[in-house]
Amino acid sequence: MMQLFGYISAILSIIMVVPYIRDIFLLKTKPERASWFIWTVLGVISFASQFAKGATDSLWLTAGQTLAVAIVFILAIKYGTGGLEKRDKIALIIAIFGLMLWYFTQEAAYALLLVIFIDSVGSLLTIIKSYQAPETETVSTFVLSGTSGIFGALAVGNFNFILLAYPLYIVLANYSIVAAILLGRNKKIAIH
Repeated sequence: MMQLFGYISAILSIIMVVPYIRDIFLLKTKPERASWFIWTVLGVISFASQFAKGATDSLWLTAGQTLAVAIVFILAIKYGTGGLEKRDKIALIIAIFGLMLWYFTQEAAYALLLVIFIDSVGSLLTIIKSYQAPETETVSTFVLSGTSGIFGALAVGNFNFILLAYPLYIVLANYSIVAAILLGRNKKIAIH
């Protein structure tokens, strides 16, 4: 059963980018470049650290997420926004600092926790953008991604904080982005 949850998690984390990519090409969605760059780099690190800690079926989530965000980042180079704004530069500096800390710790558990922290910096950029310009995001992508985190957590099979940390973070981060999009839409409706 855990393997099935792992597969469902991976499928959802790959499928999530289909509506996002469609909306990018329709010029509706404009990915926040710095967020997607951070998420791509961190996906690779998360996969490596979870693998080093013995993850098996729950690795499907990380592999699917990493592939999906890498595709979006490549598209964001041409179709995205941000990347050179002050908050993007600060986020990237924090991410680089976190990566240096990870490098010096050489401990997979620390790396994973640092990845989650750094990833949250990227998520914060998208949360802010989603609230300010909700029409530039595809809500279904983040619903699917958050749901993939639920199945990723179920794939762990037992209570192991390190193996559960990333999937549960995926749930929290993505549903926070969904909340920001919906709150931003409601704000715009209330103004009109």
